[in-house]
Amino acid sequence: MFHKLNNLRFQIVRTQFQTIYFSLLVIACVLFFTYAILSPDWLSLESIFFSLLLISLFMTPIAIYVSFHYAGHVKERMDGISVLISQLSKGRYGARIVDKEYKETGDEIHHIANDLNGLADKMQSQVKSLQRMADEKNDFAQEAHKVATMEERQRLARDLHDAVSQQLFALTMMSQATVKLLNKDPEKAMHQMKEISQMALQAQTEMRALLLHLRPVHLSGESLQTGIAKLVEELKQRCSINFDLKLDDSLRLLKGTEEQLFRMVQEVLSNILRHAQAKSVSIKREESISLYIRDDGIGFNVNEKMENQASYGLKTLKERTEELGGSFIIRSKEGEGTYSNIRIPL
Repeated sequence: MFHKLNNLRFQIVRTQFQTIYFSLLVIACVLFFTYAILSPDWLSLESIFFSLLLISLFMTPIAIYVSFHYAGHVKERMDGISVLISQLSKGRYGARIVDKEYKETGDEIHHIANDLNGLADKMQSQVKSLQRMADEKNDFAQEAHKVATMEERQRLARDLHDAVSQQLFALTMMSQATVKLLNKDPEKAMHQMKEISQMALQAQTEMRALLLHLRPVHLSGESLQTGIAKLVEELKQRCSINFDLKLDDSLRLLKGTEEQLFRMVQEVLSNILRHAQAKSVSIKREESISLYIRDDGIGFNVNEKMENQASYGLKTLKERTEELGGSFIIRSKEGEGTYSNIRIPL
């Protein structure tokens, strides 16, 4: 009930009554002043009260009618503005206000209606632009996925050719030569057998690293810690590296961030399998989001590796951390192992 009394129509009615009764008050003051000071014969107290009562009875219904009639027009126009705003909030950007009756007068409400119609036009145009950009982005994403898939296939094919394929070819040639030396020079044949064993181990390590790249690079709904733990368990079964894993489930990240971190850890472990010849690897988390991966392998010259155009893995790690607003730090020295730090701000 009180809420209805505060709407626009009743506010206009109240304003009209306030005007009428203020005018009556002014008229009454003038009449009483005239009666008290001048005391004319035609003016009496009875005539003053009768006049005020007559004016009140006559003006009250007129004020009510005029107020409701005018307030109805104003409320109708304001309701149109309210409906338009409601439609825009629901995403119906084709809605418009038709205010033809006051087009020529051009009052404030008409200007507001025109401004809202202009705003609706701009929002509709922006929505069309966003939808067009979304379609273009989807097309670009599909093309980028195709290109990335082709690049990854080419890289794996190149790695197979440069590493595993050449090692297998060398193993074939050495094994054939060793067979011929068994009777002629057993000592030299034994030395070559040891080399064959070492080359086979290296080829096996390269193949494991390539298989790690072919492993699914998503967490399948698991947490980052669980995904890394499962990855390490798989690697323990395939190689003789001793892993020291120190992670906890206390930190919860956005899924996209966890996916990126998981891919980066996978890339670092792949590099360790292929190049480090490490016996132990340590993975731990410190501070907020700071992953440390350390191995005791043969190490390398970081500057030369980063300048090498074929250093695809390290550049990818750097780019992925920068996409998350973080930093990737790698330190290594020949003969002293490698230290990698992936730091992402919360």
